[in-house]
Amino acid sequence: MGKHKIKADDANTIGTNIRRIRLDEGIGQTEMASRVQLFNVPLTRESLVKIEGGRQHISLEQLKAIREILGCSYDDLLEDPAPAEKKGGHK
Repeated sequence: MGKHKIKADDANTIGTNIRRIRLDEGIGQTEMASRVQLFNVPLTRESLVKIEGGRQHISLEQLKAIREILGCSYDDLLEDPAPAEKKGGHK
């Protein structure tokens, strides 16, 4: 099975949501990268920084692991962050 990447237009939305939820959960970037690696999915802190900034695509495997770690839904990661920020976050 080949590596699947998320469409570039969605990368910044996903990255913004990952950062917001990760911070809400009190998880640092280094810790998040380490936890993702426990799923046998490659992710460095540097790659996470780029994903959160919308400068790097996220693989489907990375997205699955991050969703599991953050304990959120795919909708939480894929929704437009602007309305959620106005409502006060994802919780």
